[in-house]
This record gives sequence, structure tokens and C-alpha cells, in this order.
Amino acid sequence: MGRPYPRGLTLDAGALIAFERGNARVRVLVRRASALGAEIIIPAGVLAQVWRGGSRQARLAALVGGPATRVEALNEALAKAAGQLCGRRGTADVVDASVVLAARQAGGAVVTADVEDIRRLDPTLTVVAV
Repeated sequence: MGRPYPRGLTLDAGALIAFERGNARVRVLVRRASALGAEIIIPAGVLAQVWRGGSRQARLAALVGGPATRVEALNEALAKAAGQLCGRRGTADVVDASVVLAARQAGGAVVTADVEDIRRLDPTLTVVAV
């Protein structure tokens, strides 16, 4: 028997871009997560990095508006925590830090194209490469 499916999937910008472009791996991960009742988390900063609007982003719009998806707001507490995480780990990308924090809170995996960046912030997280 394989590992249990994570309670949630946190998607970074690379994962959203891959999903939008029809990447089969990311689409299967998202479909399976939804079918198993896992939450799909998109930090607000990640959405801002990839959202350009318009009909070209129909897949992304459907994912964001889907019942299993939650866009995680970047409030004051999370912004401070992301900044502190960057300071402790010697990095500067607060959006990546917000991805890590969202995944920690959800108890899930991070789907990313930047595996090393995420692992540098938290080597204990489950990371799925796209």
C-alpha cells in the first residue's frame, strides 16, 4: 500500500502555470486531490504572479473558482511570518515562503517547479516536482 494522500496540495506559480498549460501531471494531481476531498491551496501572492485575466486563463479561473480550492490571503500575520522565515533561511522570496507556510498549515504537499527553493525554506515538507 502506498503513502496516504496529503490532506492538501499547495500550488506555487510554476504549478499553476503548468496546470494552465495543460500539464498532465499537475492536472492529475489536482483531479485526484479533489476526488479524495483534499484541499487545493493557492497563496494569494502566487495567484498574483500568474493571473493575467482574460479568456486565455479559463483553466486557471476554473481551478481558482472550484469547490476544493482555497486562495490563502496574505494578511499581516502571514506576511510577518513569511518575512521571518526568509530571514532565518537566508532567502528573499516571500511568495515562496508563503507557499511553505500554507503547506505547513494545511498538512499537505507543495506542488512546484522550484523544488530546491521550497526545500531550502523547509526540507521537511513533501514536495512534488512538476
